[in-house]
Amino acid sequence: MSDNHHHEENFFQKYIWSVDHKVIGIQYGVTSLLFLLFGFGLMAVMRYQLAYPETVIPILGQWLFSESGGIMLPENYNTFGAMHGTIMIFLGVVPLAVGAFGNYLVPLQIGAPDMAFPRLNAASYWTYFVGGVVMMASFFTPEGAARSGWTSYPPLSIFESGQTMWLLSMVFLITSSLLGSMNIIVTIVQLRAPGLTWFKLPFFIWSQLVTSFLLVLAFPPLEAAAVLQLMDRIAGTSFFLPSGLVYAGSAVEAYGNGSPLLWQHLFWFLAHPEVYVLILPAIGIVGEILANNTRKPLWGYKSLVYAISFLGFMSFIVWAHHMFLTGMGQTMSAFFQLTTMIISIPSVVVLTAFFISLWGGSIRFNTPMLFALSFLPMFGIGGLTGLPLGVAASDIYLHDTYYVIGHFHYVVAPGTLFALFAGIYYWFPKITGRRLHEGMGKLHFFPSFLAMNGIFMPMFIQGLAGLSRRMYDGGQQYAHASDITHWNEFMTISAFILGLAQIPFILNIFITLSSKKSKDRNPWKSTTIEWSAPSPPLPHVNFDSAVEVHRGPYEYSVPEREEDYYPQTSP
Repeated sequence: MSDNHHHEENFFQKYIWSVDHKVIGIQYGVTSLLFLLFGFGLMAVMRYQLAYPETVIPILGQWLFSESGGIMLPENYNTFGAMHGTIMIFLGVVPLAVGAFGNYLVPLQIGAPDMAFPRLNAASYWTYFVGGVVMMASFFTPEGAARSGWTSYPPLSIFESGQTMWLLSMVFLITSSLLGSMNIIVTIVQLRAPGLTWFKLPFFIWSQLVTSFLLVLAFPPLEAAAVLQLMDRIAGTSFFLPSGLVYAGSAVEAYGNGSPLLWQHLFWFLAHPEVYVLILPAIGIVGEILANNTRKPLWGYKSLVYAISFLGFMSFIVWAHHMFLTGMGQTMSAFFQLTTMIISIPSVVVLTAFFISLWGGSIRFNTPMLFALSFLPMFGIGGLTGLPLGVAASDIYLHDTYYVIGHFHYVVAPGTLFALFAGIYYWFPKITGRRLHEGMGKLHFFPSFLAMNGIFMPMFIQGLAGLSRRMYDGGQQYAHASDITHWNEFMTISAFILGLAQIPFILNIFITLSSKKSKDRNPWKSTTIEWSAPSPPLPHVNFDSAVEVHRGPYEYSVPEREEDYYPQTSP
């Protein structure tokens, strides 16, 4: 492999317009982390407003809200809320989990020199980048950014300002995801190394494969819906506009008797599989790290594969549990209640297998392992709190309260994001040839863990007390919320502590990148294929010798073997 000759690349070919999956993965990673940081900044401003409503936002207030004297108005709060959700999901977590980790690691873990379609891979990133630029540019347009929520429900979203650029951006972002996920599927099916049969694949590869199928099948309906809503806004159609609608005191001329509920069906048909797009790569990362740091095989490997495959299938027939309050009838409600209870079973299988994997292991409590371990209870809390929302009777009370916010964020923030942090710490030595500092990693983990729970646990208390979400003043105008609004200040302080806790992580990356490279290509003593490549892997070819697979992915602590790990590529 090392004999392969490639012409000398200039800076732009090597780092900007590259078709090397590793460079594209890093581009996805850096871009998505910057979007996550920006999305967190929007949340920080919102949390200050909730804790201290109708007061001047310090430092940024006079610049952001100059027309109101530095005070956040309800329409500003709606904008920040809509853009926070959109940016964190579509520009942050999904591109990091699939674009960055998927692009960088899938070819390495299957022993391939690159993705199946390198130019399509580059097109995927740049389409995502354009979508991100369009989304960010909407802040600077005269009508401002979107403010109809990250769900963009019509008919409000058809009349509200800022939604046109949001819809255009979504078309780019969805196209990017479709290109990238098709590439991952073909790569896994066609480019596996000799000897790498399906049940010798690392669990992370299975998670990326199922995730990619979800993206390919679930995103097209939302892309079509986005185009239809765009037509309603700019071309005078009425796909989602009902006739007889009155807006701002005057009748709306809408022909064809469109249905706002049609948008909800199309949106949630994507958005519930999207939850598993967020969580499945995280589950794959956690599985890799647990096996490596317990020094024993991943318990129930085949059960895990079947569980996430079933999870992916079931995710397509649960979407309407978001719509119990739309009056769709008891029969349909009962069906979606049942499917929602069924889909919890594979999640329990996954968590059970992970907990049993810990039993009797020689556990190493390094930084990746700490983040991976924290994922287990956080994902568990997120899943358990979702069950009452999947039952129509209890959802009537809990729907659109802070309970829903707490449930979703426990799955995605201390759940998925902690798993992604674990992956960054774990594979950073492979990507750069340098291992992140353990002390600074733990300084990042412990305050983040405490602060995450400080932000989201009180939301369950507020939601059970009946506090509605999307209240720009944190519920102070409601008498029934008077006993629980004091939690807003506690959650805001926790949010700022969480922001400060990311400083050691950022410093750790820059300090480590300026340090000397290590010659050890396998510092974690891991068994999967990527650790047999140089660190960082060679441009365009990855490996410096032919790759052949002889055994499964998690041969740890094999009896009568001197070392406690047996790599897949060792004869």
